[in-house]
Amino acid sequence: MIKLYGFGKNLGLLDASPFVVKVHTFLKVAELDYETIASPHNIGKSPKGKLPFITDDDKTVSDSQDIIEYLSESYQVNLDKTLTEEQRATAYLLTKSLDENLYWCLVWSRWQEENTWKIVKNSFFKGLPFPISAIIPKILRKKVIKSLKAQGTGRHSEKEIIEIANKSFQALSALLGDKDYFFGPNITGFDITAYAFIASFTQAELENKINNIAKSYKNLVSYCDRINNIYF
Repeated sequence: MIKLYGFGKNLGLLDASPFVVKVHTFLKVAELDYETIASPHNIGKSPKGKLPFITDDDKTVSDSQDIIEYLSESYQVNLDKTLTEEQRATAYLLTKSLDENLYWCLVWSRWQEENTWKIVKNSFFKGLPFPISAIIPKILRKKVIKSLKAQGTGRHSEKEIIEIANKSFQALSALLGDKDYFFGPNITGFDITAYAFIASFTQAELENKINNIAKSYKNLVSYCDRINNIYF
């Protein structure tokens, strides 16, 4: 039995991490049986110190993309069989754009933006006893903000970060158009990633400027709602 280790439901989402949602979605689309092990403490068990990771009998695999590649090979799943070589190349680069660019806008909007942080803090750390509840969030937030600065996103102004996110949404909206999925009538591997990231903004029970901009792209909202209704 495949076991998926993630953070768990939060902010109205299947998981607070789009990378965990990505693996959830792949497993659903591939119609593979799996069990969810949801706890923030899972991160301490992960071989790479991050979530998600899976166990499949005696095999442990971490990193969302490595997990999907492992599952695709092990269970003979090929969601990209209808794509041309050019489309596969485009999908790869688009995936990297979301993983390495839009992701950091998401992190900034939750951990550094002051008004949102107050809500995130209460959601992510509820149930912790005092004084841990006063100490741990501050330590982790400081660490995340340091990572944002080291990565580069945190060096931009709020206005610039919001515009970076908006350009991603504009591009995604233009690419999707009025299609059911990004590469036509069939769901493909890129849709797994796209849904996980876009839904993190459009379906989160969290009000902030970036989320509101994402929700203004009606075709992206409908796209996520469609996948959610079909597979979840």
